[in-house]
Amino acid sequence: MIIDFHTHIFPEKIAEKALAKLCGVIHLEPSMNGTMDGLLASLKEAGMDLGVVLPTVTDPHQFDSILRFACYVNEYAYPADGPRLLSLGGIHPESANYKEQLSLLREYGFRGFKIHPDYQGTEFCDIRYKRILDKASELGLFCITHTGYDPYSPEHVHCSPEMIREVVEEVAPEKLVLAHMGGNHLYDRVEEQVLGLPVYLDTAYSIMNMDLEQFVRIIKRHGADKVLFGTDVPWTGQKEALETFQRLDGLTEEEKEEILHGNAEKLLGL
Repeated sequence: MIIDFHTHIFPEKIAEKALAKLCGVIHLEPSMNGTMDGLLASLKEAGMDLGVVLPTVTDPHQFDSILRFACYVNEYAYPADGPRLLSLGGIHPESANYKEQLSLLREYGFRGFKIHPDYQGTEFCDIRYKRILDKASELGLFCITHTGYDPYSPEHVHCSPEMIREVVEEVAPEKLVLAHMGGNHLYDRVEEQVLGLPVYLDTAYSIMNMDLEQFVRIIKRHGADKVLFGTDVPWTGQKEALETFQRLDGLTEEEKEEILHGNAEKLLGL
């Protein structure tokens, strides 16, 4: 079993336009077309079994439409012998009824949800995120957040390692996943501020864009039992990211198995 814990897709009718718009900001060529079928084909080519889809609610009014699409993804009739997708939910910090929305996600069977401080224009240490994380812990939901640099707001990091430490020490969220190894392009500060905190890290994008010696060191110091394999497809190729991970020196086969599927299975209740 191989699980990609960090993937992105769009509804087919808007996928081409949405991907083109993001490419203009990120200045990267996508590895697939951003659709559900495109991701399934990419998973199959890479030899992966499950892709976890992370939606981003960029406006509070998008909650319902993104929830509908996430439910559709989770109910899609997959081939019996092929890879599958599992979508998380999403929520916006400006949602006045965030408690009801989180409860609805739980009622619909979602195990977790995504936030993106940069795309949502809110610092991670904002009281609104803290309230969301506190309620999520009460409901048993995990949260995954973008961390570190993002080309969408290159002049301002909305989720820094220092903000993460503040939130964890103040709120003590039960299940928090930090994308991009805890701080995209801020890995020295991750080593100073984040390692050892009761949080998960995912490898998305970072595995293809950071020094691999530091990559392995962070995993060893933080603990392989708190790391999840992810790619950030379509912004990196799944096959290439998996091959890079599998070639790593310094990790035992047991540690690699934890990262590739064991830890994700526990979080997702598989």
